[in-house]
Amino acid sequence: MSDTILETEDLTKEFRGFMAVDGVSLRVERGSIHALIGPNGAGKTTCFNLLTHFLVPTRGAIRFNGQDITGRKPAAIARLGLVRSFQISAVFPHLTVLENVRLALQRARGASFDFWRSEAVLTVYDDRARELLEDVGLTEYIGLPAGELPYGRKRALEIATTLALDPEMMLLDEPTAGMTHEDVDRTVALIRRIRQGRTILMVEHNLSVVEGLCDTITVLTRGRVLAEGDYAAVSRHPEVIAAYLGSADG
Repeated sequence: MSDTILETEDLTKEFRGFMAVDGVSLRVERGSIHALIGPNGAGKTTCFNLLTHFLVPTRGAIRFNGQDITGRKPAAIARLGLVRSFQISAVFPHLTVLENVRLALQRARGASFDFWRSEAVLTVYDDRARELLEDVGLTEYIGLPAGELPYGRKRALEIATTLALDPEMMLLDEPTAGMTHEDVDRTVALIRRIRQGRTILMVEHNLSVVEGLCDTITVLTRGRVLAEGDYAAVSRHPEVIAAYLGSADG
């Protein structure tokens, strides 16, 4: 099996003459943690939306595990093992923490989500849901409505629901955004734990997180790849310093 799990070729997205993503060719190595960084408006989240087909590319190709997934529906891409989180935490606030994870685990039943059946049908998922919540440090919050979780713990819950889909590759969109230092440290430790047997591509503004976690970093600016390499290499790149590291957005 190839060491490259995800690659793009000339990936481009144009909005009425504005090139949000402009000819991006990206290779993500299997088992790595790979970061997309860049100033605001560089095209990072647009890239994520293209990779998971929440946006349709203007041109270019996307391959996952050697398969061309360009144009496939988001649900079909997720079923292949490429699953993403979002910049804004997406949980069901009125369901408990356990119920949120259990809902994600229902994918094992295929197209049926059992909303009209007895809750007892779903208890088969409870043990696995509890394991996932233990993995992300949320055991003490199991019975709490998700909407009452502190912000950092909501992001941990979102990671748990993503893990419930058993992804081979996870796309994390700014997993530490808006967090306290304590929550950032907790999330970094969590990402280190869950990387075993997985590949992670993440958009992240916190450069200390990127430096401590990521094997490879791709720097975007104005929709194009400016530089790529490990943190030591990209942090010394003169154009990166000018475009990103020395900017107020960093």
